[in-house]
Order: sequence, then structure tokens, then C-alpha cells
Amino acid sequence: MSTTANDRSTVEAARDRAPEGQKVAVVTGAARGIGEAIAQRLGRDGLHVIVADLPSMQEGVASTVEAITSAGGAATAAETDVTKDASVEALVETAVEAGGHLDVFVANAGIAQVQELIDYDAADFQKILDVNVTGVFNSYRQAARQMIAQGHGGKIIGAASIVAFRPFALLGPYSATKWAVRGLTQAAAMEWAEHGITVNAYGPGIVGTAMWDLIDEKLAAKHGQQRGEALEENARSIHLGRVSVPEDVAAMVSYLAGPDSDYVTGQTMLVDGGIQFS
Repeated sequence: MSTTANDRSTVEAARDRAPEGQKVAVVTGAARGIGEAIAQRLGRDGLHVIVADLPSMQEGVASTVEAITSAGGAATAAETDVTKDASVEALVETAVEAGGHLDVFVANAGIAQVQELIDYDAADFQKILDVNVTGVFNSYRQAARQMIAQGHGGKIIGAASIVAFRPFALLGPYSATKWAVRGLTQAAAMEWAEHGITVNAYGPGIVGTAMWDLIDEKLAAKHGQQRGEALEENARSIHLGRVSVPEDVAAMVSYLAGPDSDYVTGQTMLVDGGIQFS
């Protein structure tokens, strides 16, 4: 996003229109699962939430927006494809139009593919890189450009995973993309600290979502198990004794988006019930 004199004037004018004291957050991949829980939590925290997802996911986006506004919060629906830089730039502009400024950007959008490396399709490998790495890169950079232009810092938060620390079998490329998110998060935190921007990531463990349903199905097929057995087997490694729910992750994002984390940057915070220790 350009930072010409005209653009700076536009940013300043937009800031003047912002509701007094209300911060604005973007959440990508917010139509369902962890992204939906994050959007709803930030809405309850008092932020105006831009609920963003693909055009094909707008029914879920509308449902998330309805949940936030029904609870007394403020939310705006948005279409975005994080693999396209221009689409993310437009998303940031939507946030500024809706709330006057951008304070928090949660780069939650991501995909998982469950397959053994030997059988992994090259086109699928490129697709997961496009969404999980390029999508985070586009999101981080466009958010930072807006925050730097505004001149009052901000919070950028990315979706890593437990597998950013130790990969899981059948999730090789997915694991690699989440290691990349850790690296981007650390580098961005170094470069943008001078602008008052913190950059962190969250690392969910085993969460009761559609992704883990797919992992369970694939593992069960490989090992001749019934559905649910592979998930139960992996869940035994959780020291707190239960599979996570999306709200567990949303609580961590709430912390990273709020003032209590102002002195935290460059970190990937595990939310896994005690599987990995770092």
C-alpha cells in the first residue's frame, strides 16, 4: 500500500472518523472454526471486527457477523483471498473505511492437507504454500503498511501450529508452512518494533475442528483403525487431559491483541494443553 502525501491525508481523515476508543481488528478465515471463535471473542472484547473469508464462505461470514452483533458487538463482513496481495490490500482498506483505522490484524486463514510425502501432489504442495505462507506474508505486510502510515503501532498475529515446533506424520508440507510462519513472525517483529508494532503467532494443538476430523480419518485408514481411534490415541499426549476447543485459542489471541501483551513480540505461543514444551 502506498504512503504518498495523498494517502497519508486519507489515513488521517479516516482516523478522525473512528468511533472514540474503539479499536478495529481484521480476522481472516473467520467463517468457521478457530477463526470464527477469534472473531467472536474480539467482538466481545469491544473491537469492531472485520470478518473476512473467501467469497465461497460468505454464508459462514454472515453467521459470524450475526453472532457478534447479536451479542452487542460491531462487525463488518468482507470477502478476501489471502493468496492475492491486491485482495488483502483491499481488505485493509475495508477495515479503514468501516472503523477509521486498523489496530489488530489476525492472519488466521490457512488450509491443511493430510497425505504422506511420497504421494504428495506437486500442485497441492504449491497450493498449501500459497495459502499458508504467501497468505501470511501478504497479510503481515499489508497490515504493517497501514499501521506504519497511521503512526500509532498495532498488533499483527499469525496462525502457526504445534507442528511449527515438531512435525506430525502425514502433515509434512503443512508443518513446513507453519515453521515458515514462525520465521516470518520473528523477522517481522524485529523489523517493525521501531514502529510500535508487535508481531506474534499462536500455535494450536489438537483442536476439535474439521481439520482434525480429516487427520483422524487418514490416520485411521492407514493403520486400520475405526474413526475416532487415531484422534483418541493422539489426544493421550495432552497433559491437561482434553482435546482443545476453538475458544481456547481465541483466548490466547485476545491476550495477544490486547494491552497486556504490549511487551511481547516475535513469539509463537503454544495453546496445546501441554503436548509440546518450548
